[in-house]
Amino acid sequence: MPPDCIFCKIASGEVKSRIEHEDDDIVVFHDLNPHAPVHLLIIPKKHIGRLSECSEDDVHLLGKIQLAAKKIAAKLNIENGFRLVTNNGRNAGQSVDHIHYHLLGGRRMNWPPG
Repeated sequence: MPPDCIFCKIASGEVKSRIEHEDDDIVVFHDLNPHAPVHLLIIPKKHIGRLSECSEDDVHLLGKIQLAAKKIAAKLNIENGFRLVTNNGRNAGQSVDHIHYHLLGGRRMNWPPG
């Protein structure tokens, strides 16, 4: 774990967050600066800087993130319309160097997103 990674600190429990779901591999928590009525972050407990750093060894983990998004969307009654977004690198808007997915819902999503 990089010593300054806020998401690693959330995953380890060192930094408190409003956790919606947690298991052995992932943590789902509410975004502190929400951009939709429902805005959660889904992170792996394993530190991976960004999607472009994933390998074939991460296939199961990435699939688990997708299925967690589906499960949480149903739990929060947004399964009929939600967005799952990951940014890869600063030019794409990634502000924390730990792969994470934004689960957004509870309002109409526009396209293109930006």
